[in-house]
Amino acid sequence: MKKRIVLWGTGVVGSMVLTEILAHPHFELVGVGVSNPDKVGKDAGDLCGGAKTGVLATNSVDELIALRPDAVVHYGPTAALADENIRVIGSFLRAGIDVCSTSMTPWVWPAMDKLPDVWRDPITAACAEGGASCFTTGIDPGFANDLFPLTLMGLCGEVQSVRASELLDYTDYEGDYELEMGIGHPPEFTAMLEHPDILIMAWGATVPMIASAAGIELEDITTTWEKWVTPEDRESAKGIVKAGTVAAIRFSINGIYQGREVITLEHVNRIGLDAAPDWPAGTRDDVYRVDIIGSPSISQETSFRFTDGSGRTPAVAGCLSTGLRALNAVPAVNDLPPGWVTALDLPLIPGKGTIR
Repeated sequence: MKKRIVLWGTGVVGSMVLTEILAHPHFELVGVGVSNPDKVGKDAGDLCGGAKTGVLATNSVDELIALRPDAVVHYGPTAALADENIRVIGSFLRAGIDVCSTSMTPWVWPAMDKLPDVWRDPITAACAEGGASCFTTGIDPGFANDLFPLTLMGLCGEVQSVRASELLDYTDYEGDYELEMGIGHPPEFTAMLEHPDILIMAWGATVPMIASAAGIELEDITTTWEKWVTPEDRESAKGIVKAGTVAAIRFSINGIYQGREVITLEHVNRIGLDAAPDWPAGTRDDVYRVDIIGSPSISQETSFRFTDGSGRTPAVAGCLSTGLRALNAVPAVNDLPPGWVTALDLPLIPGKGTIR
């Protein structure tokens, strides 16, 4: 039987997943939730550039709950709007409806010490009240930073260190990075994520997750942050990154065990492939890389691409995969007991119905 799905959020990720749901043999779209009042009443097909579906968007959580879906796939705003995410997701959970989301990346590992209680406790209570489950995935952090390294670690007898790296060119990326990363700002500007506690909370949840999966307790989690200043103007999808400003950043979040770094999450984000030429890069452009030093040592690179002639960028392809991880997890999440769900709780999700 098809899983009856409500999709919440029709931005870049949600609108692409909407297209996939409408064509999928194992999912049925029964409702669409939006926060933008201009989208209320619009047909789901119009929101993703497809044919009319008869499913009209609403901003009423109660209307969507009344549909009694099997699950909600939630592609709402980031943790910058945590209160709104908690309101929406918590309402579905209290009504007994499972939620698979990409929004609140700290929820990738809810046991993380730096996760504020006000972000954890309401969802814990909502799951208990409704007997529902809440799963959060995402690329930052997400399956490229937890599922991939954890899978490869299972092929080793010993792991001395594991590093998961995002190596992306942001030239065509239209997401938020100016205030968050400081790209386009003078080097003396302090970006939001430059603060270690914020960086660890926002993007570092996979580090303690991997440690827990490996059966160790970290002594500390540290961070590094580097900036590269461009000597010339650089064009980007968001305008000109001027000479003398930051055009690349490199950071790491490091799990310390027995006095050494054993788990590392690293990001290198550039405006232009020639930026910061001495920093790590993939053998291909725009990749997610895992490097394990152990017995045996393993290296893996994963790239996301559209080959449909649309010209959409690798970053957008990665966003679609992020959203589809949440969608394809629905049947497994439905089968799990109520409460928080992490990547460690899920079985293999092979994408049933994707070959057709």
